[in-house]
Amino acid sequence: MIFRDWEPLYLEILDYFSFSREEDEEAARLLASLVAVDALPDLKKLILGRTVTVCGNAPCLLDQIDQVEGTILAADAAAEVLYTHGIRPDAVFTDLDGATDCFLSMNEEGTVMVVHAHGDNMPLLSHWVPRFRGPMVTTTQATPFAAVHNFGGFSDGDRAVFTADALGATSIRILGFDLDDPSVDPVKRGKLFWARRLLAILGYNL
Repeated sequence: MIFRDWEPLYLEILDYFSFSREEDEEAARLLASLVAVDALPDLKKLILGRTVTVCGNAPCLLDQIDQVEGTILAADAAAEVLYTHGIRPDAVFTDLDGATDCFLSMNEEGTVMVVHAHGDNMPLLSHWVPRFRGPMVTTTQATPFAAVHNFGGFSDGDRAVFTADALGATSIRILGFDLDDPSVDPVKRGKLFWARRLLAILGYNL
């Protein structure tokens, strides 16, 4: 999804959550200052023309883990679930709120970290990003610039699906998503609402 098409949705999201575009943009500039090399070519090589599995971190992931195939994209903490079950994701999409030292290990082993900047995670960016030693792609939900990309999507899981679509996956399987989870807090419930709406734009009705 090009930014011209994404921006109206982004403006709706800002209004829905009372988020600040200015803070999103500040976070993106911070992230850009922390990363020297853009690993987008590595990520595209993993996705273009391939079957992709996107794994969310809902509890159902454990029941579906034997269905993982092709290139594996993990949404934040789902990466550690996969890793501890013997599956190293090819890429992790994360705003770093679920990051652990396990992420550092995966990255050193070749997993591409697709790190996302938004107004609420600047301290996490400053803490984690300098510690990564492997390939990294940076993203924003605001206007992209230089090597900070925006493929569409809002939360980690739906961003992974949008990125797989944008980079030319031949098919995308979605596992570990529970968009009707009744146990989540109101903010998370809002994010699940938006995940469902955004994924429907790509033809995925979960």
